[in-house]
Amino acid sequence: MSDQFDYDVVVIGGGPAGYPAAIRAGQNGLKVACVDAWRNRDGKGAFGGTCLNAGCIPSKALLESSELWHRAQHEFAVHGIQATGLSLDLAAMQKRRAAIVRGMTGGIAALLKGAGVMAMFGRGKLLAGRVVEVTGQDGKVTQLRARHVVLASGSEPTALKFLPFDGQQIIDSWGALELDAVPNRLCVIGAGVIGLELGSVWRRLGSEVVMLEALDSLLPAADAQLAAEAGKHFKKLGLDIRLGAKVSGAQPGKDGVSVRYTDAKGEQSVVADKVVVAVGRRPYTADLLGAGSGVSVDAHGSIVVDEHCATGAENVWAIGDVVRGPMLAHKAKEEGVAVADRIAGKYAHVNYALIPSVIYTAPEIAWAGQS
Repeated sequence: MSDQFDYDVVVIGGGPAGYPAAIRAGQNGLKVACVDAWRNRDGKGAFGGTCLNAGCIPSKALLESSELWHRAQHEFAVHGIQATGLSLDLAAMQKRRAAIVRGMTGGIAALLKGAGVMAMFGRGKLLAGRVVEVTGQDGKVTQLRARHVVLASGSEPTALKFLPFDGQQIIDSWGALELDAVPNRLCVIGAGVIGLELGSVWRRLGSEVVMLEALDSLLPAADAQLAAEAGKHFKKLGLDIRLGAKVSGAQPGKDGVSVRYTDAKGEQSVVADKVVVAVGRRPYTADLLGAGSGVSVDAHGSIVVDEHCATGAENVWAIGDVVRGPMLAHKAKEEGVAVADRIAGKYAHVNYALIPSVIYTAPEIAWAGQS
């Protein structure tokens, strides 16, 4: 490494794209720093991004716990297992979820250390000439000069302009994973992967769940026959899925939130204790790119890259949710490993035609390859 650089590689983002890139680059013998701005509710930094902290991992923990509760109530008897006196301890369930998250995020920190990666908590910003400005949690600003920079800043929940998150009654997917009481009535806006998983969790735990989906079909990305069959199971579970329901606004009040929507029957409304907005995610690039970075962003907010994840700026790469393609952790990881190998001069390839997708509902839905 030339003396003019502090690091061979600086990775901005420590989620499923960033930390595999940093670890692989370290394993390839490069001097690496990984900068991440994620903070948990307690204000402490944690690697793993949305997936480990507020997405894939905690949602699967609650999906498992809620399925066991539901089966104990409704399915054990047919197997000759008589379970009486059942009670739900949501606090214990949430404690287990949090412990799983802590264990896995701590594991990422250990993996980074083992690969010789300098792990830094702070907000990274790419300036001209591959200088990364890092603003620490204490407000201190440092600059890192890098031979290569990998942008892996991830994504964030998409908000609705007419239905902003308030963190209390109108919440995003992270908030829906950390409820401390089972809502009597829950409205989920969006019946996609995130919405169906969250809706399933709280329906199993006792909520009356209404799901409002603007499209006229369920799970349009999945095989139509699979989606139709899954819909029967969701209905049996008790999910009230209303298709072609276009939400126009909401009015919070003492008795809950009144959500207005329009469907084939005209103007409708539904009142819920909590409203979860799960209409998708968008690339997160807030304060990521400084003047002169040379990196372009398209109309959808994604960083523009070629088939090798290279941006228009020399030795600057971008991977994961912040670039084109499905926002999936395993796709992000493959890109991170591939870019780290390309930087090291090795051959690397990601087969974008064969990326599996899984929805962890009951039944689980999965597909891979061409439809």
